[in-house]
Order: sequence, then C-alpha cells, then structure tokens
Amino acid sequence: MTMKVLQKTKYKDFAIHVAGKEHEAWVDTITGEMANSAQARGTGIAKRSSEYLISKIQEGKAIIALTKDNKWAGFCYIETWEHGNFVANSGLIVHPDYRKSGVATAIKAKAFRLSRHKYPNANIVGLTTSMAVMKINSELGYEPVSFSELPKDNAFWKGCQTCVNYDILTRTGRSHCLCTGMKYVAKKPVKEKVAEWEFGSESSLYEKWLKMKQRILLRRPKKS
Repeated sequence: MTMKVLQKTKYKDFAIHVAGKEHEAWVDTITGEMANSAQARGTGIAKRSSEYLISKIQEGKAIIALTKDNKWAGFCYIETWEHGNFVANSGLIVHPDYRKSGVATAIKAKAFRLSRHKYPNANIVGLTTSMAVMKINSELGYEPVSFSELPKDNAFWKGCQTCVNYDILTRTGRSHCLCTGMKYVAKKPVKEKVAEWEFGSESSLYEKWLKMKQRILLRRPKKS
C-alpha cells in the first residue's frame, strides 16, 4: 500500500505517491525524459538506468506524481551517503506538459518529508543548476553551501560523471562547478545563530553570480 496526498496546483490536481510496484511501468518513460531534458538543457542531470530507478521504488525511496487520468507527471528519488548521515532528493523530473504547474514543488515537499521520516538525523543535500529548484529548496529550509560541506564519499560525486560539465568539477578539485550545493541541516546547535537565506530578495543577485560563474568555469584552460 502506498501513501499519497492530493496537491492542488495552478492548473491541475495531482496525486503524489511514494512509488510502489504498480508504478514501475513508468520507469522507462521517466528515464527517457531525463535524457531528453539533459540534452535540451546541456547540463545538470546525471543519467540513471531503469534498473536503478526500479531499485529505488522497491526500497520505498521514490516519489511519483500522477494526473487524475493516471498519467505520470513527475518523479524523484532518495539517495543516502556516508551511512545515512547525508540524504539527497535526486533526479527531479517533470513531464513537459506539467512544468510550471506547481507539481515540482509538491514532489520535492513529499520527498523532503519522506527523507525526514526515514532519516531524521541526516542532513539533506543537493546539487542543482536550476533557479526554480533553488527556490523550492530554500522554501524547505535549504541554504547554499560550498562543496566542502557536501558528502566526501566518492560515490556521491560519481553521479556527476555523466554530466557534460564533469570536467569542470574534476579540474577544480571538486571545489566548483556550474551547480550550486544546497544543504538542510537536521540539527543546528541551539546557541548557533545562522542568518537565513532570503531567496526572494537575493535571487536576482544570485542569478547574476551564476551567470558570472558560467562564463568563468566554461572557459577551457589554455594548453601549454
């Protein structure tokens, strides 16, 4: 039995499920859309096999959104690193017909709640090039962090190998890339005062910074 919650969005209603066996039929379609989206954007989406996504569904670590007429609208999954000390909500993909409908926010919120339920003491991390995803993450309590605050586990970074910008990550020693690292800290010290990141007021400045970073990092090093 899968859990679900009905989320109202701007255009349609979607059922947001913790994916179960009955949803495995959508996996090939989802991986195909992941590949198409990565090609269209030219960046930022690590490839995942159908077998990998099925394993996530079988572990109870995947979220799927369906329309009222039972068509898939979006998907993401949970990964863990360093013995569950870090959790990532990865592979967010929305069907082109339902983008800007609000379903991505609903999926991320469901994945976030599932992550907190399964791993209450884990910090939740992510890498993204999308301002829309950054906005969603910031509303959930994530803040931008340097790559040094992300998992050290090589397996975490292995997922970046299929990204077209992987060479940037390697030649900067995993310190910079076009992606922004984000982190939700599960347990902040009581006495620690942390300035909250106001995405709404700072997003325009951050967008300028991302464009500047792209111009710098996309330059190929000169051959000696």
